[in-house]
Amino acid sequence: MKSNSTLSSAKLREGTTVDDMLSILADEIISGEIAPGTKLDARVIAERFAVSRTPVREMFGHLAAMGLVEKRPNRGVTVANITDELLMAMYEAMSELEAACARLCALRMTLEERQSLQRLHKEALRIVRDGTTSAYEAFNHEFHTHLYEGSHSPYLRDLALATRSRLKPFRKAQFRMPQRPSLSWQEHDAIVTAILEGDGEAAARATRSHVMQVSISTQHYIDEHRI
Repeated sequence: MKSNSTLSSAKLREGTTVDDMLSILADEIISGEIAPGTKLDARVIAERFAVSRTPVREMFGHLAAMGLVEKRPNRGVTVANITDELLMAMYEAMSELEAACARLCALRMTLEERQSLQRLHKEALRIVRDGTTSAYEAFNHEFHTHLYEGSHSPYLRDLALATRSRLKPFRKAQFRMPQRPSLSWQEHDAIVTAILEGDGEAAARATRSHVMQVSISTQHYIDEHRI
């Protein structure tokens, strides 16, 4: 690991959560800071974040579910090689789930929900112009949550949320690419327009296209930063 791992540890000495560790380790794996094949030592990581080994083992389970590490009996936990096939499979599932949500949003969203989505989308344009990537990441999460809730399909919403959770570190990586927030907003604009017009099929198409662009941006980031 690079020297900034020590700095990360200092910042998380107090009140460290599994999500904190998961976010940092996932980012380091995706960026190539921790190379494929590296064995992750629970004791070392526990010391780094000043926690017991129990939350570290829980975090390993989440990393495995995301496809970022491999857990093998008697061989411990090692960083996985993120393949194009794995990414494509995950994003393919995400694109279909989100497309279904967007199509239902166009048919089922209430007037209040449509207005809320429109306000959120307009506010995001200001964020894009300000160039605040972290703020846009937060908006992006809220935007997609609006789509899940607006589908008025609890089961579909839960499937989308679960899949999105597994893809979280990958989707976060896209915003490390230049101009990605601006392009993301434009893709969202096509989705919002279709929903407001009540065109379910157009909303689904725009959403599939958007998620595929996210997939491409994520892959480009990984290709540029892997060791």
